[in-house]
This record gives sequence, C-alpha cells and structure tokens, in this order.
Amino acid sequence: QVQLGESGGGLVQPGGSVTLSCAAAGFTFSIYVMSWYRQAPGKERELVATVFTAGTTNYGDSVKGRFSISRDNAKNTVYLQMNSMKPEDTAVYYCYRTPRPYGMTYWGKGTPVTVSS
Repeated sequence: QVQLGESGGGLVQPGGSVTLSCAAAGFTFSIYVMSWYRQAPGKERELVATVFTAGTTNYGDSVKGRFSISRDNAKNTVYLQMNSMKPEDTAVYYCYRTPRPYGMTYWGKGTPVTVSS
C-alpha cells in the first residue's frame, strides 16, 4: 500500500525558512519522479517543484531561487527547503507521486504552512 506522509509545516515569519519532508512507503521510491504541490485558500492546486530519479529538478516560476527540492533514496524521503518565504506562500503543501515510470498517482494528506508575522 502506497503511503506518503508529509511533515514540517507550521507558522513561519516572512523572510523565514522551513523544510518539509515526505516519507514514502509501499513502493520502490528510487525509480519514481516525485513532486510537491500546494493549494492556497480559494485557489487551484499548483505545482511547486519536481525531482527526477537522477536528482535533477524543476520549479514553478513563483518559487524559483527560493525553494529547493531534494530526495534521499536511502530514506525514501523527499524534501522541500523553503527560504525567503512570503505571505503568498501560505498554503497546504502536498507530496505527490507521479505516474512516471508507471502506475497510478498518489497524494499525501498535506501539511499546512502559514507565512505571517
């Protein structure tokens, strides 16, 4: 059974940093492309960042230069380091297993992040 468990969310001050973790289980983590998405109140879910199996990364335009996605295949975990945070980064952040190389997609339950002073 595929499981994705996010952690690390909470209240962050503007300009601050936080790291989210997503612990994966139930599948061969190292062969899957993994992503982080977020959904702000009243908005559609948007792609934040993607990490490919070799470690290469892609980012949404709104987070480029501030966020960093990484993975530790030995720990079956994907991370999202968020720096220089802004109030508009406030959202629920979701871990996502893409269908690459094959199979279904899966979502974690999400972890909320609030950027406020």
